[in-house]
Amino acid sequence: MDTNVIIAIVAVVVIAALLAIGGWWFGKSRKSAVDKSTEAAKAKADARLATEKSVAQSAAASAENAEKTKETAESAATEVESATSSATPESPVATEPTPVGSAVTESATPAVETPEAAGTRMQRLKARLSKSGNPFGKALFNILAKDQLSEADWEDVEDTLLLADVGAEASEQLVEELRNDARIAGQSDPAEVRAALKDKLLKLVGIDTDRRLNANKEGANKPSVIIMVGVNGTGKTTTAGKLSRLLVSEGKQVMLGAADTFRAAAVEQLVIWSERVGVPIVKQKMGSDPASVAFDTLSSAKANGADVVIIDTAGRLHNKINLMNELTKIKNVMKKVVPDAPHEVLLVLDGSTGQNAFEQAKQFTAATEVNALAVTKLDGTAKGGVVIGISDHFRIPVKYIGLGEGIEDLQVFNRKEFVNSLFGE
Repeated sequence: MDTNVIIAIVAVVVIAALLAIGGWWFGKSRKSAVDKSTEAAKAKADARLATEKSVAQSAAASAENAEKTKETAESAATEVESATSSATPESPVATEPTPVGSAVTESATPAVETPEAAGTRMQRLKARLSKSGNPFGKALFNILAKDQLSEADWEDVEDTLLLADVGAEASEQLVEELRNDARIAGQSDPAEVRAALKDKLLKLVGIDTDRRLNANKEGANKPSVIIMVGVNGTGKTTTAGKLSRLLVSEGKQVMLGAADTFRAAAVEQLVIWSERVGVPIVKQKMGSDPASVAFDTLSSAKANGADVVIIDTAGRLHNKINLMNELTKIKNVMKKVVPDAPHEVLLVLDGSTGQNAFEQAKQFTAATEVNALAVTKLDGTAKGGVVIGISDHFRIPVKYIGLGEGIEDLQVFNRKEFVNSLFGE
């Protein structure tokens, strides 16, 4: 055999042996590395589990300690309560009015809050009406106090009235009367102009209007019945509560009737007011006949000698025939208990809606009898003119005005002070 062949064979064998040995070593090293990695991962996992177990044990111990602390506190509180109840006599239970029919009559714990003075409420009215920047009475005065009034000035007067929600009809009438007033056309004395303007506004509001409630009139029968009507969102229920508060402050015994049986929130709100004012309330379950609530309220009021009954009804639109018929039914059922009831059908209007309030009054008075008005929300967004337009057009007395959502924000309407407030006085 050739030497070169032998050398080649040996070389191949050696290379093969080296490759085999190298493969074996590489495999062993890789296995060792994998084993080490696995052991490290396992050790890390064990450490994490141990930590979690320790934390869980600590949390369990803390919870157990907290539970023991709570039980100790409750035990101590129970002992204190027991000691207190044994030392304090029970409070007397308020006497409830005689229940009638299926109605639930609740007597609220008397906690009457005395309303603030009328002067303070009028100061708030002036502040509210002046929030719009310039009360429209001032704006009118500034125009009319000029030496010579041009046609453009008279147009500004009418525009000012319209923007103040006085209404087109009343604005036109007022401008015509102002044009013909010698105190304005003949001279420019500021005092004379202001007096003339106030006189005209007072005439529109109503000079000889009787704004007393029936309950405040001599020889009025008891109970005097007020039914609250209007559309949703005008503040009927709130006005009913505030009105009951004012009447209680005058020494009258008042009873509330929750005849808005379609809106749970209305009943709950009236119950809160009854508790706040300290007057009883008659209510039935939701969905009951509102006329039945009115009947039970008047019957209970007669049995318990109440002076005034205020019935809160559901909000309704004038074009909903079924709801207007329901209102008629409530009135007829009332007459079975008090023949001349209701004495006041009080339409509540939202003064901040401007001419929408005027339109509501127009449609509502056409659909049913209304003999009293309450205009609410005469704050910074209401300019007060709507009271003038409504008073002049419908000849229905505005008996109350609301100045906002506060408990003191309802007052008897005083025409002179209201007109003065339009001038910021």
